[in-house]
Amino acid sequence: MLILDTTLRDGEQTPGLSLTPEKKLMIARKLDEVGVNIIEAGSACTSAGERAAIKVIANEGLKAEIASFARILPADVQAALDADVNRVCLVAPASDLHISQKLKKTREQVLELTAKCIELAKSGGAKTELLAEDGSRTATGELLVHFSNGISAGADRVCVCDTVGVLNPEATSEMFTALVKKLKVPVAFHGHNDFGLAVANSLAAYRAGAGELHCTVNGLGERAGNAPLEEIALVLNYFYGVKTIELTKLYELSRLVETLTGIRSGNNKPLVGANAFTHESGIHVDGILKCASTYEPVSPEMIGRVRRFSFGKHSGRQGLKLRAKELGVELNEEQLAKVAEKVKELGDKGREVSDAELQVILMDVLGSPNKPRIRLDEMVAVTGSSVVPTASVKVTMNDITYTMSGTGDGPVDAALNAIEAIVGNKGISLSEYAVDAITGGSDALVHVRVKLKMGDKEVSSASAGTDIVVTSVQAVLKGINLLI
Repeated sequence: MLILDTTLRDGEQTPGLSLTPEKKLMIARKLDEVGVNIIEAGSACTSAGERAAIKVIANEGLKAEIASFARILPADVQAALDADVNRVCLVAPASDLHISQKLKKTREQVLELTAKCIELAKSGGAKTELLAEDGSRTATGELLVHFSNGISAGADRVCVCDTVGVLNPEATSEMFTALVKKLKVPVAFHGHNDFGLAVANSLAAYRAGAGELHCTVNGLGERAGNAPLEEIALVLNYFYGVKTIELTKLYELSRLVETLTGIRSGNNKPLVGANAFTHESGIHVDGILKCASTYEPVSPEMIGRVRRFSFGKHSGRQGLKLRAKELGVELNEEQLAKVAEKVKELGDKGREVSDAELQVILMDVLGSPNKPRIRLDEMVAVTGSSVVPTASVKVTMNDITYTMSGTGDGPVDAALNAIEAIVGNKGISLSEYAVDAITGGSDALVHVRVKLKMGDKEVSSASAGTDIVVTSVQAVLKGINLLI
């Protein structure tokens, strides 16, 4: 089974998304690293900049085939060839709706243009994949004519595009069974997720004989997006034993795409969402601690993730006991009961209890002095349109006062750089940073949530206040106090 990833083309058509050539290359390298067979790097006809970006990727020396999208226009095909790609994904409308209403042409004219463009691509030394746009709303007999015409002209592969996501698994299976039986080249499937069936339809196509599936990282794409690469890869492996890409690097790939696109996956998104391997319910946590497979179909490590326990009103004692131990605190049953009660009190207020808050609860229950190793005494930040963001901080660490200045991409980054200089190189990194406005208006109360890592240890922390810079620094300091 071949995987064609179109994050850099169809995924980039997500409303509001535009990737620079540098970002495209970073994603392409990672896609190649995980083992994607074909990378559709963009549409060379779009602009000179897009063509240049595709050419850089095509000449990067990647193992994957590099493809460009093209319409049935000779200029589009030539633009793809000029970008040095070794595959042209030629899209030709197949449905009566698209041919008559969009192109304003006859089916015979479309077939003629398609054949000419395939011959041009082949003469330029590129493989061709003929995509039937809106193929899912095209009669199977017409699809056979559409594809047979392309194959006669030299198409190496053909693809049914469910352009507006209207197929269901039964219809997909019936269509692919007929196509695979009659056609002498591999048949691919390109699924959109308008009805939430992109993955199910892709699997139906695979079971009916499809030799290639199209997808995007995190399911990016127009409207409701495309079939998500991570789900396709794991489902093929889990249910059918089909190995496609390196699963242990899926989460790295997902996070890279999130970072470079600025589009974050929903917390409950399968596999890569923040909550996919997070457990709060006491019943679930107890089961996980006894045998992880009780409440996890696959281990988080399988896709490069780690399990996490969340704490709130549903938390059970065993999960709290384990997290307390990880934070260096051993609890007896009486202390554990008190900690659980306090956690549930916060949970009843609609809160998730961060590690920093749990640490305060632990210290309160144990009666230990709640004195942090490092605390913020003063901070001044300067930023503006024509100045380098700068921050000066005064902190007390182990009863010694330090003052340090730092610069950064913004006042928060500058302040954190100053604190890092004081703490020293301990390998602490900020793995997650999120800000929520609790109240409205320019003086809104904000809630800052962060996650920090040091080696294999990861902690969460939070703080609330009206000054986003100070609140961010306080949240980070709470996390640092848990790590050092």
